[in-house]
Amino acid sequence: MELAPQLRRIGNDLVAVHLILTDEGITVIDTGLPGHYRDLRRELEAIGRSLSDIRGVVLTHGDSDHTGFAERLRAELGIPVYVGADDAGRAMGEKPPSPPKDRRRLGPVLRFFAYAISKGGVSMPKVAQVESVSDGDVLPLPGDPVIIGMPGHSPGSVAIHVPAVRAVFVGDALTTRSVLTGVEGPQPAPFTDDWSAASRSIERLVGLDVDWVIPGHGAPWVGGVSALVAAYRAAESA
Repeated sequence: MELAPQLRRIGNDLVAVHLILTDEGITVIDTGLPGHYRDLRRELEAIGRSLSDIRGVVLTHGDSDHTGFAERLRAELGIPVYVGADDAGRAMGEKPPSPPKDRRRLGPVLRFFAYAISKGGVSMPKVAQVESVSDGDVLPLPGDPVIIGMPGHSPGSVAIHVPAVRAVFVGDALTTRSVLTGVEGPQPAPFTDDWSAASRSIERLVGLDVDWVIPGHGAPWVGGVSALVAAYRAAESA
């Protein structure tokens, strides 16, 4: 799905993968679930590109619904996988803390887990080798992604600012559609390790000159960063 001429989306509002397209190659932002690999192949064929055009994968964090086909690209094609330094272990298979008791509704929960199972989420491959990144790093990849540290959802969560497409990818630093309740609009993401840290991290987005704020779950936000933060704060206090 085309969001902008150089920005493509794979998946849906439950789990999404994004592609940055340039003449120099492709950067993949998050890798969803294992079954999204087939969707990646179809998307690339549709736009006349190939797997060999991919120069790197950047993960917003190390949770398994974001690392889905990363190891396949790394092992089969030698494509580097970048992740926040404090999430390297999680991406490589370390067990995260027990999830908090988030609010949930049966219908949305069942839809999320049914979709995950349909995309191979029962068996999630670990990433055998990662490249650690830190706040302020500019990666040598198409689009020149800039790393913004966003600890909270996980210790090494990052946002990825790509000025070339006027977008920032925030992973689970926030969501615009809770996979557990179905509630839409900017809000704290479920399964967050440290709510206070996540709340503070949202301020890192203020001042970014972007058209798109793109979470890992939920619709892309195009209403401006100030309005996004205001909506997040309102949901946080509700």
